[in-house]
Amino acid sequence: MIVILIGAPGSGKGTQSSVFCARFAFTHLSTGDIFRAEMAAKSALGLKAAEYVNHGKLVPDDVVTEMVAGKLVDPQSGRYLLDGFPRNLAQAQALSGLLAKRGSGVDMVLFLDLTAAEAMKRLTSRRICGGCAEVFNVLSRPPKAEGKCDKCGKDLVQREDDSEATARKRLMVYEDLTRPLVAYYKAEGVLHELDGGCSPEAVSGALAEIVAPQLGAR
Repeated sequence: MIVILIGAPGSGKGTQSSVFCARFAFTHLSTGDIFRAEMAAKSALGLKAAEYVNHGKLVPDDVVTEMVAGKLVDPQSGRYLLDGFPRNLAQAQALSGLLAKRGSGVDMVLFLDLTAAEAMKRLTSRRICGGCAEVFNVLSRPPKAEGKCDKCGKDLVQREDDSEATARKRLMVYEDLTRPLVAYYKAEGVLHELDGGCSPEAVSGALAEIVAPQLGAR
């Protein structure tokens, strides 16, 4: 079974991927993890990807697809959760064509829907201790004393990656590139929408209700 998890930055894909794979014994395939492993191993594809990454360029869709496809060693009987891929329509279409050649296809796409306002709130709520690097979240894990680390008492800071300007850019990229996948997979008849604004536990439960019956039918 091949399952794809998509959603805006801040929708909880990382948290849900870990819970999902542990619960249902899926292999978690993250493009970031694959890139790092291939580049560290200096494989042919890894070296090709490194040429782009080291120059601050996006890795071409065909290279990304080939790297991910190489990890789908048993698409007909294995269980794979794709996280961060496909990122755009070109990658989705390439993946579909590749799987069709292997007599397989995408079984299910789980879409964690989240409003732009909630995504912004989540993306800008993280704070890091300038002393011991402990991570806090003003929404889900606030410090006992505002702006101070519980462990060492040093000031908490907001990283540039978590600033409002950066968050807006990330959401714009998502809307332009990844959001169109929702319509694409809905037309394919494999899309399942969930409310990503619920608690992590509620989202995990909703995901299980969708996936468990499908696994039982196999």
